Amino acid sequence: MKKIAVGIIGFGTVGAGVAKILKKNAMLLRRRLGASIDLKRIADIDITSDRGVAVADGLLTTDASRVLDDPEINIVLELIGGIEPAKSFIMRAVANGKHVVTANKALLAEHGHEIFSAAEAKGVDVAFEASVAGGIPIIRAIQEGFSSDRVLGFFGILNGTSNYILSKMTEENADFRDVLQDAQKRGYAEADPTFDIEGIDAMHKLAILTSLAFGKKVAMNKMYTEGISKITPLDIAFARELGYKIKLLAICRGTEKEVEARVHPTLVPEDHLLSRVNESFNAIFLHGRDVGPTMFYGKGAGMLPTGSAVVADIMSLARDIVRGTSNRVSFYPPSGRAVSAINVKPMKEIRTRYYLRFAAVDRPGILSRISGILGRNQISIHSVMQKGRQNRGGQVPIFMLTHEAQESDLQKALRQIDRLAILRQKTMVIRIEDGMLSE
Repeated sequence: MKKIAVGIIGFGTVGAGVAKILKKNAMLLRRRLGASIDLKRIADIDITSDRGVAVADGLLTTDASRVLDDPEINIVLELIGGIEPAKSFIMRAVANGKHVVTANKALLAEHGHEIFSAAEAKGVDVAFEASVAGGIPIIRAIQEGFSSDRVLGFFGILNGTSNYILSKMTEENADFRDVLQDAQKRGYAEADPTFDIEGIDAMHKLAILTSLAFGKKVAMNKMYTEGISKITPLDIAFARELGYKIKLLAICRGTEKEVEARVHPTLVPEDHLLSRVNESFNAIFLHGRDVGPTMFYGKGAGMLPTGSAVVADIMSLARDIVRGTSNRVSFYPPSGRAVSAINVKPMKEIRTRYYLRFAAVDRPGILSRISGILGRNQISIHSVMQKGRQNRGGQVPIFMLTHEAQESDLQKALRQIDRLAILRQKTMVIRIEDGMLSE
């Protein structure tokens, strides 16, 4: 029986999950593949810590070259994350004629075009299902399941840490910082959570999905990105009162010429499926021109969910190796490989509805001054509510929902409003997506 030799670089949470799955499901994989998958080598800078999975003597090494340069290894798994040395390892594996599996969304978002071009030139494949949404097979769905359809747009909860924090804030009426500290203690958030809570992780994943959906490169520096660190229990409570939940959404819609691609906190109608995605789960709501609305839901991280996606990529590549094929499904379609990056619509041109929260001094005429500035900037008010005093200084929260407006008009109005002496802090803005989600 043919053997497919695999080498792992990075024996952390995901690497340990992959080793565990390959060992536990060895007979199942062999039966489905018609060949055996042989885990030949694991490289990591730490080969003494217990990962909770037993591996054969001699399998572990601190020297990555024993994976990258071994002529018997067919598939290299890059599971260390970050840009370097991960990029150099992948490029070296490709140069040595090895197929690669990676879960590295940041690397692919920033250098994917270079990596995939090198792999195609060498006649090998780079598989990356685990780079977006953990165990959810969204990459394969877009590449193959929707290959006969045109993707019109998608909206996703792509970061489990942020979703966990927002879910706990909603359930427990808790402050952001308190929930973040709890998430760090439980292992849901990193010691430095910046990439998660400021939307950067979701932006990397959005860039990958957008490139896949529209077949072109995406300039990440043109994608609007905003995190959840400014969300308060007051915002969550008022959103619920209005029939919404706050989620960190990655949003994409458009054509092959121009797309909206943005990440930010969003008010989602509470009766929409996305609003019911809680804890650390991920979900992607995707519209196809012919298939209509579809939704993918599951665990977006973790040892076994992400490990399962990596092993699925191993199986896909192993099938091609057995049959002597490669580059069966490319990252960019043939018509898009030499095309420049797709145009990302400037945020200032986006049209949507808005939730606004003002912290104002309790005096007569406040609403008229604020609404007057909004009106002069083409911002139409849908509804307004003023709550009771929150402290002895007489500060009151005022909530407004607008009709659809252009971002540039709103920002112009807010620059004028935030200069008013009656305001005690900068206006809170959360975008609303309801009509788009019901299309």
